[in-house]
Amino acid sequence: MLHHSAASMPMPDTETLRADFPILDQSVNGRRLVYLDNAATTQKPLAVMLTSRHYYEAVNANIHRGTHHLARLATDSFEKARQTVAAFLHAASPDEVIFTSGTTGGINLVSHILALSGRIGQGDEILISTLEHHSNIVPWQMLCERTGAKLRIIPCHEDGTLDQDAFGKLLEGPVKLLALTWISNAFGTVNPVETMVRAAKDAGALVLIDAAQSIAHLPTDVQALGADFIAFSGHKLYAPTGIGVLWGTLPLLESLPPFLGGGEMIKEVTFEKTTYNEPPFKYEAGTPNIEGAIALAAAIEYVEGIGLDAIHEHEMELIRLAADGLSSIPGIRLFGPAGRSGSLSFNIEGVHHYDLGTLIDQMGVAVRTGHHCCQPLMARFGITGTVRASFALYNTRQEVGELIASVDKAAAMLR
Repeated sequence: MLHHSAASMPMPDTETLRADFPILDQSVNGRRLVYLDNAATTQKPLAVMLTSRHYYEAVNANIHRGTHHLARLATDSFEKARQTVAAFLHAASPDEVIFTSGTTGGINLVSHILALSGRIGQGDEILISTLEHHSNIVPWQMLCERTGAKLRIIPCHEDGTLDQDAFGKLLEGPVKLLALTWISNAFGTVNPVETMVRAAKDAGALVLIDAAQSIAHLPTDVQALGADFIAFSGHKLYAPTGIGVLWGTLPLLESLPPFLGGGEMIKEVTFEKTTYNEPPFKYEAGTPNIEGAIALAAAIEYVEGIGLDAIHEHEMELIRLAADGLSSIPGIRLFGPAGRSGSLSFNIEGVHHYDLGTLIDQMGVAVRTGHHCCQPLMARFGITGTVRASFALYNTRQEVGELIASVDKAAAMLR
């Protein structure tokens, strides 16, 4: 099973954990901040911030090519971060870990190198789902425009789960790629990635998994999953913005062409010919986000010190409490299945989601409103957006109570 690690640890006291996140110790409009916008970005623990500070205070240098002391320190720290990520993903080799700017950068990288390789062409099909974030829609539309391939959409049911019968029928076509989110950022739907990856691979397709939302909630074993690519962002995993990872199987990365040209991605350059480097360096042209990669490793170590299973169990309890409490509010509509993870989206009949979110914010509760970069999904349900509360390891049962109370009060004011 991909959703459970080998050993489960008890969740530490949440108030103790909150002390690691100084940003949470503040007031909004005279009320203690309740931060429930974690699907957009998580807050950063002191361990991560101190790692970033230490890098610039004691290590800062460019990597790989320098022979001086700081260059060696920086290179060693950067490559140890790659090893930490590889172990976190259960990758076969650190060479399968490519540092990117985030999930969007990783997906776009795959889109470009697949186009350059000629693996996807006229008449081929790319499968995505109704649940996808724009970052897992637009790059494939652009690829289709360049190559003449066709984009096919896996529909979803009223409960926000994907139509598996329709998916099976779509796989009967000339499918070359399945690009699928693991957890919906809008509805919290957890897709059955294991079975869907297996079915797509049996049909001869490549598979990319958007793990932007799942990476902080569910253990990820890329070898057990069997996908070809996985992309995620550090800033949704308690790490800084501007750093992310694209994981790919080493044989595939070796066979595909580079995209960006420049320093580091080469072995030898003459004016007549350039010989490219091996993965992962082939895909890391230029100076990378060195500090970001090292801080990402610190964030992973922080999360592993708590245990993803314990974090997931804690978050699921909060989502269930929130769903139960919100359900008693007149006119409310919850989106997504009962087993949702990470996020809980809702609307109240006759109340605009932006107005509701604005009033909730005035009560000190930070939620997200809008289409959540999922306009096709919103159109499927005949809405323009929702209010979304999303949870992390530092959220508490008391905060869930404050969310419910603020929504109830705001809805009464707006009716």
